[in-house]
Amino acid sequence: MDNREQVETIRRQMTAEGAPGPEIIRQLAMACLGWPYVFGAWGEDCTPSNRRRRARSDHPTIVTACPALNGKSCADCKWGIGVRMYDCRGFTRWLIQQVGLDIAGQGATSQYNTNANWVRKGPISEMPDCVCCVFRKKGNSMEHTGMHVGGGVVIDCSVNVRSVGMSGWTHYAIPVGLYSEEEIPVEIVKPTLRKGNRGDNVKELQETLNRLGYDCGNADGVFGTKTKQAVEAFQRASGLAVDGVVGKNTWAALEAATGAAQPPETQALYRVTVEGATYDQYRRILDICPLAQAERE
Repeated sequence: MDNREQVETIRRQMTAEGAPGPEIIRQLAMACLGWPYVFGAWGEDCTPSNRRRRARSDHPTIVTACPALNGKSCADCKWGIGVRMYDCRGFTRWLIQQVGLDIAGQGATSQYNTNANWVRKGPISEMPDCVCCVFRKKGNSMEHTGMHVGGGVVIDCSVNVRSVGMSGWTHYAIPVGLYSEEEIPVEIVKPTLRKGNRGDNVKELQETLNRLGYDCGNADGVFGTKTKQAVEAFQRASGLAVDGVVGKNTWAALEAATGAAQPPETQALYRVTVEGATYDQYRRILDICPLAQAERE
């Protein structure tokens, strides 16, 4: 059984068992790790003839990376025998098609801009923790896309199909039909942050650490040495692994610490004098207002 057949077996079995679409996409994406990138490919078999058909001068590796087109055989291929080939937007569309759905658009930009493709989309800072497409915007265009498979893990196709984190992605989009609006999780994905990262998530981190007493200096959205030292100090105090990287466990600890640091809710108290009230009338007031405290003068 070649790699394509193994992946197809996974798809058939999960579909027959009634697995939800997001879980099928997650498992198929992981099963394709290591498969090759070929510009313009949408999931066709990676064969010498298909590579030759896709060949273009501005992407010479389509030919030069293929052993069978350079005097060797497919047995010498580093990607293995019986795999499919994709580019980034071809890979995400192929995954979506495996659960009977589809998205329109020839490139990542047109895919994202076609509102009919998505039940919900927006900035990455608002992305719920679900299976969905992610995009990287540069200027006015989406220059890259991948598939978020949950928990801040993205699988994309660049050089080959690979597993990456949340760094660099700017937008998300949930395909129509993959979830109903009610099924989309409420929890928002927090990206893993480390020294060198920039942006609003870093600024949020710095503001949180400063508020908890771990000095980051000015909350400027730049994860530098001082922010790393503050993260390490917080991790040490929280009993976490001290590595200066803000991942799922550190985010959770920060949220718990922030909640614990909130001042308790206060209630306004008022003094009301009721002149000439009888004892029974005092008791009636206490029955109506259980938080009241009666004093007889």
